[in-house]
Amino acid sequence: MILEHKTIQLYGLPVFSWVTLTTPDEADVPLPAEACVAYLAEGDGQSIFMQESLYAHPGNVIISNCGSTVSNIIAHQEAGKVSTIIAHFHREQLQRIYQDTKPKLWKEIEKPVTQNVVQVEASNLVVKFFEGIGHFFDNQNAISEEILSLKIQELILLLLQSESSQNIRSIINSLFSERVFTFTEMIDAYLLIPLSLQNYAQLTNKSLSSFKREFRRVYGTSPGVYIMSKRLERVAQLLATSEMSITNIGYDCGFTSLEHLSRSFKAKYGVPPSTYRMNLSIK
Repeated sequence: MILEHKTIQLYGLPVFSWVTLTTPDEADVPLPAEACVAYLAEGDGQSIFMQESLYAHPGNVIISNCGSTVSNIIAHQEAGKVSTIIAHFHREQLQRIYQDTKPKLWKEIEKPVTQNVVQVEASNLVVKFFEGIGHFFDNQNAISEEILSLKIQELILLLLQSESSQNIRSIINSLFSERVFTFTEMIDAYLLIPLSLQNYAQLTNKSLSSFKREFRRVYGTSPGVYIMSKRLERVAQLLATSEMSITNIGYDCGFTSLEHLSRSFKAKYGVPPSTYRMNLSIK
């Protein structure tokens, strides 16, 4: 249940939100769909997103290129209470703030951003930043557009100079990216991500039928056959070169269950992953 939800607007759009709620909640927290940074001011340490190993630890930040994802994470966690201050990154807001220039330390992304949600412990500077923003909510009449614009620039600079996570910098860099990726670049980037064909079609800005036709034209086979083959090749490579558990290898290569991995791997290589690894060790 949402106990409190306050917002501060800039240029007619939410720029900061402060949400306090008890969980789990039947409905998602109403947040804009754009990228955002959520600072956990209060939390009970409970798991909030098992797939990405995210926890409600006070003093952590969660950054995502999709505010709807963060909304779902916050609302659907295990029983507890969470209070979070959220900075929103609307592209039209950022264009107006930066007047079509780029932030200092910004670098063009070299490949599509596939890590959509990242959690790290906030640096002292980021903690102080959000603590300062917390005072804004009770003094909104004294806040000018210039001050809010400067605060967003300050936060983006803090995140870009962060040494704790390349994934965070990639998400922030992508907000200002002018790079247009080719069909094959998008496919290669997401090969090991467990997506449906409809998801792949959306990523390449095509209908499902157009995606399948273009895929066969480019790769000479169907999406399902090609993607499975590449995932299994990566599994075999990791079995030979790493000490990761088979379960973790499967997850990192886009398999959602050990059973699916074992069945598919045996169909291609004739033996299950465990036997494949054992055979390599005795050669």
